[in-house]
Amino acid sequence: MRPSGSAEYLEQRRLHAISFLQEGLQPVEIARKVGVDRRSVRRWKAAFLMDGLGAMRAKPLSGRPSKLDSTAKKTLEAALLQGARAAGFATDLWTCPRVAQVIHKTFGVRYHVDHIGRLLRSLGWSPQKPQRRAIERDEVAIQRWVKTTWPKVKKTPRG
Repeated sequence: MRPSGSAEYLEQRRLHAISFLQEGLQPVEIARKVGVDRRSVRRWKAAFLMDGLGAMRAKPLSGRPSKLDSTAKKTLEAALLQGARAAGFATDLWTCPRVAQVIHKTFGVRYHVDHIGRLLRSLGWSPQKPQRRAIERDEVAIQRWVKTTWPKVKKTPRG
């Protein structure tokens, strides 16, 4: 299982361990300082002795590359920022199926609806649910009520 932390953080942790090894500390002491198992320190030491500092560098994560490159993702984000109505939908609410339709129409690439959430998270977007509010809602009257009437009817804590 991959340890938690960014690739850069994990690389720095390995480099700290190697610097401690070069200072002459024992793997058990280094493991305690760095917060890993002693066997990890020994594995890093063997890799370092075999391949040098290159063995300690962060390696790219494996996996299928994204169907959209960085410019396409920027174009998609610009389209999303314009709103769903600008894309031809009846309401201004973005849903995963709607985003999938926009991607297919704009870039000719098909994404499964279940993967749209991952794509949006990689762009820094988060799922949000719109608040339901009545059309007749009067914000000014609500604020007035909160300032004048609410303090009169609110229970006060027992002192």
